[in-house]
Amino acid sequence: MNYTKEQTANLQEQTFAYITVEEKDHLLTITLNRPKARNAMSPTMIREYAYAMSYAHHHAHIWAVVFAANGKVWCAGADLKAMRGKEEANDSTVPTPDTPIVMAELFTKIHKPVIAKVHAPVYAGGFLLIGGCTYVVSTEAATFTLPEVKRGLFPFQVMASLMKFMPARQVLDFCIRAKSLSAQEALEAGLVTQLAAPDKLDEAVDALVQEIFANSPSAVRLGLKAFDEMRNISESEQQAYLANMLGQTIMTKDAQEGLKAFAEKRTPAWTGE
Repeated sequence: MNYTKEQTANLQEQTFAYITVEEKDHLLTITLNRPKARNAMSPTMIREYAYAMSYAHHHAHIWAVVFAANGKVWCAGADLKAMRGKEEANDSTVPTPDTPIVMAELFTKIHKPVIAKVHAPVYAGGFLLIGGCTYVVSTEAATFTLPEVKRGLFPFQVMASLMKFMPARQVLDFCIRAKSLSAQEALEAGLVTQLAAPDKLDEAVDALVQEIFANSPSAVRLGLKAFDEMRNISESEQQAYLANMLGQTIMTKDAQEGLKAFAEKRTPAWTGE
């Protein structure tokens, strides 16, 4: 992650220009809050949610993250003007990290479930956000569009993100023809994991969060860490690595609590430790 535990210790004291953060009951909600610019991602916005994601990664009391957005567009992609060094002045106090922000790594390295709560259209680079999430809960009215080739560009980074969960030919077709997918089509393609009626979106996300929280946070965290790190481990070494991860998991307080609760026929009281 781009920020250390010490650097993110004062999350609630930071001034955010383009996101809001809410922390409640082990859940961190990050909301894109630049509706006049259709939540286009500027360097400041990216820095702000990288900071919030780093906070979630480093602090054990956060068990999951929800990514939401305000406005009529969930995310319009990158703010190209701002990316070229012409970003408007803002009052963000989030410091510039010492290392470059790689958006894909924000999601793979957090090692906690991240849920995209999508109520409106997603365009272009916005796919880097939803493509990195563990779950994407969308209203039936949302659409998903990659318009880059119509502008003389190509969604290179998005292509890599989509290839993790969509067939290669389907990804290429999506990118080459600048297709716009309905929420139902996105569900069938694997981009969306769950659909909800517009007035049931909050309820659907809340239910998913509670379902996740019914399980051991430490087991989920270590499982996501293994899922991330397996990509860089040869097939011949994977089983030894996974056996080691199982050994680490068995030693957690959550594992001891889970086994004890099972024997006593009661609901476990998870701590995430």
